[in-house]
Amino acid sequence: MEERNLLNPGFCSTLLWHAALGYASERKAAMAIELSFLVLPFVLHRETRESLPRNVTTSLPTWLTEHPIVRTRLGERAAALRPFTREALVFGGTHGLLSLSADGVRANADIKKRVAAGLKPTSDEVRACAKRAEFLGKWLEKAGATETVMALLGVRP
Repeated sequence: MEERNLLNPGFCSTLLWHAALGYASERKAAMAIELSFLVLPFVLHRETRESLPRNVTTSLPTWLTEHPIVRTRLGERAAALRPFTREALVFGGTHGLLSLSADGVRANADIKKRVAAGLKPTSDEVRACAKRAEFLGKWLEKAGATETVMALLGVRP
């Protein structure tokens, strides 16, 4: 039951919205579609989510050196969550949370208040997932080219 709730397309698209919003906050760019497939594996797994650095100045290679187990498991989780990410992208695009184009995924910033209101009555864990998804977007934007990020994480698009 809990897995079904965590993996529902509405919640997953909200996490992608937060990540895309965080990504764009750094340089007004769309988040590469490939990076969207990293959001759920990072954010839904509690240990990984809680091990993320506290600020974007921590480099991805440094963090991976300190958390080698993440790299080994992230690829497996990304593959397992791929269908849920696809469904969330379609759901988010259909319902106006996300816009998808050749340059990537963008959050519809016009609905920020609605998203915040929707999260207010949820659990602390749900809000933590959203907050860390936004951080992850910012951090991935700082981490370098999409190809570099994917290679460092051992994940193939």
